[in-house]
Amino acid sequence: MPGPITYGDISPRTAAYVAKELLERAMPLLLLEKFMQAKPIPQHSTKSITFRRYNSLPPATTPLIEGVTPPGKKITKTDITATLEQYGDYVELTDVVQDTHEDPILKEFTAILGEQAALTVELVRYYVLRACTNKYYANGTSRSDVNTPISVGLQKKIVRGLKRQNARKITSIVKSTPSFGTQAVLPSFVALCHTDLEWDIRNMPGFIDAKDYGNTEPMEGEIGAVGDVRYLLSNVFEPYESAGGDPTTHNVISSDGTHADVYPIIYLARDAWAGVPLKGAAAIKPIVINPKPSKSDPLGQRGSIGWKTMQTAIILNDAWMAVAEVAASEL
Repeated sequence: MPGPITYGDISPRTAAYVAKELLERAMPLLLLEKFMQAKPIPQHSTKSITFRRYNSLPPATTPLIEGVTPPGKKITKTDITATLEQYGDYVELTDVVQDTHEDPILKEFTAILGEQAALTVELVRYYVLRACTNKYYANGTSRSDVNTPISVGLQKKIVRGLKRQNARKITSIVKSTPSFGTQAVLPSFVALCHTDLEWDIRNMPGFIDAKDYGNTEPMEGEIGAVGDVRYLLSNVFEPYESAGGDPTTHNVISSDGTHADVYPIIYLARDAWAGVPLKGAAAIKPIVINPKPSKSDPLGQRGSIGWKTMQTAIILNDAWMAVAEVAASEL
């Protein structure tokens, strides 16, 4: 039988408080988590998780012959395995700070660490998703050509491609709360991108501002929709700096003045990717070491507050998502 979970030098009651602070501080920064196929992995379990898809059968269009048994079909499957990786960090805590600082140190430090944990996990997932092989470019045929903003024509190509692959619209998202659960949303494809692209998206013909949705509640970070696609923005979704073409052709953002910055827009359909949610028991484990005497620290002058988590992200079907690489207009 497994022993109790330990949290350094703090009691389980205090540890629960710290974990709650980490999650509540982290949630507003997490957009990708809303749209993943979430697979929590229990403690004391494996580091790997396998996702299985049973493949569709082709239509049976050959007429049956009377009295003749037709050859049957065999069900085939596709397995995709992801391996959990551990991430974490800590900050030092001295006895002087703990004894003399007027602010509640535990709360302040865990709040900062919570933001770091959220940013770390979001970036790890973002790097996986932007590597999707189903790529579209605003112009040209490679990233080095890109110097043009997003357009309705490009979005139409992407949506048509998703529908050709029988990609289903997203109808539910993971809730933005420390507890694990989902909530229903209006069926749509979802696009995630950097805040620098906001005005290019707003200038697309047919754009509907999120405040004009009527009875449909906007999602966190959502600015509006164009056709079948709802756009959500976060400055976490960083561009490839100076990776594109001539920025002067369309007056777009460039970090070096010579090559356009290239911004990925991740278009998602239902069940396109999966990951371990940053929610629930043991999602983030706080580690608090109070300053106390030890062999390496005889006067008990040093302690620490930290966090760690086991995470993974994996694309389940490249055809059910797409990445458009575009430039961002200078304002």
